[in-house]
Amino acid sequence: MTSGTRQRLFGTDGVRGLANSELTPDLAFDLARAAGDGVEGHVMIGRDTRRSGPMLVSALQAGFNSIGIDTVDLGIIPVGGVSRITRDTGAVFGVMVSASHNPAEDNGIKFFASDGAKLSDERELAIEQRYFSDVAPPRPIGGSIGIQTVMDDAVDRYIEKISRTVEYSMHSLEFIVDCANGAAFLAAPRLFELVGATVEVVNDVPDGMNINRGVGATHPDALAAQADGRIGLCFDGDADRLIAIDEDGAVVNGDVIMAIFAAWQKERNKLKNDTVVVTVMSNLGFHLAMRRLDIEVVETPVGDRYVLEAMRSTRAVVGGEQSGHVLLEDRATGDGLRTALRLMEVIASTGKELRELRTVMEELPQVLENVTVADQAGLIGNAAIDEAIADGERILAGRGRVLVRPSGTEPLVRVMVEAPTAAQAGSVASRIAEVVTAELT
Repeated sequence: MTSGTRQRLFGTDGVRGLANSELTPDLAFDLARAAGDGVEGHVMIGRDTRRSGPMLVSALQAGFNSIGIDTVDLGIIPVGGVSRITRDTGAVFGVMVSASHNPAEDNGIKFFASDGAKLSDERELAIEQRYFSDVAPPRPIGGSIGIQTVMDDAVDRYIEKISRTVEYSMHSLEFIVDCANGAAFLAAPRLFELVGATVEVVNDVPDGMNINRGVGATHPDALAAQADGRIGLCFDGDADRLIAIDEDGAVVNGDVIMAIFAAWQKERNKLKNDTVVVTVMSNLGFHLAMRRLDIEVVETPVGDRYVLEAMRSTRAVVGGEQSGHVLLEDRATGDGLRTALRLMEVIASTGKELRELRTVMEELPQVLENVTVADQAGLIGNAAIDEAIADGERILAGRGRVLVRPSGTEPLVRVMVEAPTAAQAGSVASRIAEVVTAELT
């Protein structure tokens, strides 16, 4: 949780670490006190299914209560539910305890502002400064101490709210849904039953340690093997991502889903300013498809908070990441269940199969290699790595691209290469990854 000599807590997607080792109850308690210092109101707290979740939720509640802030326990709920209920109840913060797609041993803490969006960099930095400060936050006594309550119907409130947005009948649709043994295991079956779709649900028996284990949005091939000609919907641990499977068993990632949404909304004259927002990780094929459809693409750094900022400034109604974080017109946060509903709506309204809809774009072969490193900071200005990247770009000769960046959630450097063929992309990526390994490990 440090970068160079400067102490940091927050990464691209909140505070993460190995639960009870790096991300301890003490850290969670102190973080809640730092976040709550100087603010008024109540805090909504949800979690996924990790064994360490109740421990960290208890620490967060105690921290907020100790500084005079009431907390409401939402229980196990998708991150989109925390975002929406935070906004609907006027909470000062929403907090999700989850490490998203990471293994069960990890956990994380994400903060949401009162509008349901993730905190800005500036607000996170202010919390960090208070956390590391030598000045202790106040400790109210008596009736000024915060209290804890439970919202027993949080999941039902959430799914009832997002189901209201559905404009087309789902009664003719049949899907298979992978809950990744995570936060969607209660909400997804209830939601799809509510809208009338016929759904088989798998990986919905969490045991605290099987979240994301070989299943869900990070392992879509597992669902493809079970789909049997049906459309598959894969969520990750906190259900902010959606990766789909088409009728042929092919993976439909976030780029393709966004391309489908953008084309559909443009055809209906509902694509605000004919603009979509994506990150630097989006496939070159996405950019080519949008150019063909006369849709402007705004590109941001990796992280759905940056996508959100650009969507708000451009008034875009479609944005997101290749990984399956998709943001829609409420411009709040990635919500895999709401994304799934929208995809179902496109299918229902057009009468087209997903394998036909996905032809809106053709993906260039893309290879991603993750290199575990000792110090991500060494990436910047490293002459050997810079030369390896330049060599790769010379080989591609303008027919692909190279992107090398530090992960914001793990001690990794990500090497991404797109090229006309998978073999060429793999070859260039391997050469660069070898240099990164030699220089930074």
